[in-house]
Amino acid sequence: MLRTRALALAAAATTALALTACGSDSLSEGSGSEESTTSAASSGPDEALVAKLPEKIKSSGKIVIGTDATYQPNEYLDSDGQTVIGMDVDLFDAVMARFGVETEWQPSAFDAIILGVQAGKYDIGVSSFTVNPERMEQATMVSYFTAGTQWVTQKGNPSGIDPDDACGKTVAVQKGTIQADEDLPARQKACTDAGKPEIKVLVDADQAKVTATVQSGKADAMLVDLPPAIAAVDSTNDTLELVGDQYDSAPYGYVLPKDQTEFGEAIVEALTQLKADGAYDEILKKWKTEGGAIDDFAVNPSVS
Repeated sequence: MLRTRALALAAAATTALALTACGSDSLSEGSGSEESTTSAASSGPDEALVAKLPEKIKSSGKIVIGTDATYQPNEYLDSDGQTVIGMDVDLFDAVMARFGVETEWQPSAFDAIILGVQAGKYDIGVSSFTVNPERMEQATMVSYFTAGTQWVTQKGNPSGIDPDDACGKTVAVQKGTIQADEDLPARQKACTDAGKPEIKVLVDADQAKVTATVQSGKADAMLVDLPPAIAAVDSTNDTLELVGDQYDSAPYGYVLPKDQTEFGEAIVEALTQLKADGAYDEILKKWKTEGGAIDDFAVNPSVS
């Protein structure tokens, strides 16, 4: 998660919604997880890919996935309060169908997922992780999507938020994200260096609660990846709005144990197959996140 950082945002929010946000049916009615999301799952496993599975996953026939299920529309809980759904879920389920293994999605605090992968609690982390050098020091990452950071305020921007000068304002972010760990600290330093009031930062582990602080007026704005930013506008009946353009575009990456580059390369091949047969684009289109599509899937891609 700038959790991230790339979808080009159109000037009008309605255009952005059409390109990148989850539709209202998915947001208000739980995405219809019973839907057939793609033909990929029925295409059967690729034996060459199956051979590259880590032994633990191959022998169990399933892969255990750590995810922060508060990040609508990418990964969040369906209306039953238990089933994890979203763009990331549909896409990775399709990837694993190529390997012939079942997926077991386990909700987790976002900042505990990489540690969980390192400790063997999860086989992989799939949770809108922005690929950056710090994370690639801890894990192998496989790029599959791209997104940027977006400012969100109450409708009409009543606090007069200027993304280039938020000194003295109250800004909410999710714990463990790049927005919390890199973006706001840099902005905070710029404020104090200029002798201006500090930004009051509100941090919560649950993105839904971060969004609620802005909706209630407790925070003047929030920083979040573009897809959930637009989903927040949609799901709150337009009581929120996007301010400015997204910035700091970067890829999302699946998080694997550091020594599993071969499995990472196999996942790249599965993604390439899904892209070639149209399933990748079909999934993103379903969630209206097609603006973040890529075709240069890679293990530990070069990023700044």
